[in-house]
Amino acid sequence: MPRIEKVLLATDGSPASEPASEQAIDLATQVEARLLVVSVFGGASGRPSEAPADAVPDSRASLTSKAQAIVARARASGVNASFLVWEGEPGDAIVAAADAESADIIVVGSHGRSGVSRFLIGSVSDYVVRHAHCPVMVVRGRSDAVRR
Repeated sequence: MPRIEKVLLATDGSPASEPASEQAIDLATQVEARLLVVSVFGGASGRPSEAPADAVPDSRASLTSKAQAIVARARASGVNASFLVWEGEPGDAIVAAADAESADIIVVGSHGRSGVSRFLIGSVSDYVVRHAHCPVMVVRGRSDAVRR
């Protein structure tokens, strides 16, 4: 099995994405990998990845601040961590960032939408799973775990 040297966490910094952040930090700690936190600004909707249709878009500064907070938590756990804020459509930008940064695995959260909601809004995590050139770990949000 190839060694995991770089974990890319795709996050919008929302409370719903927190389980994915925790999982990415834990994984990077366990395998002694570098963590790269990636947030995406913009896209056709202007909403960050996986945001609900009625969400107010985060500014670049807000996404940067949220990514820096995740990096600080990772570093406090002993992980070599950094962040990037990419611009564009979330799915495309996450896959492009993973390719450009030679990520060994992508960790992305899922809001657990299904049916009409997924069709109308789309699913960034589904897009990443279908298009990434490396393994993808999809972490369900806490509210999804309650429904199991």
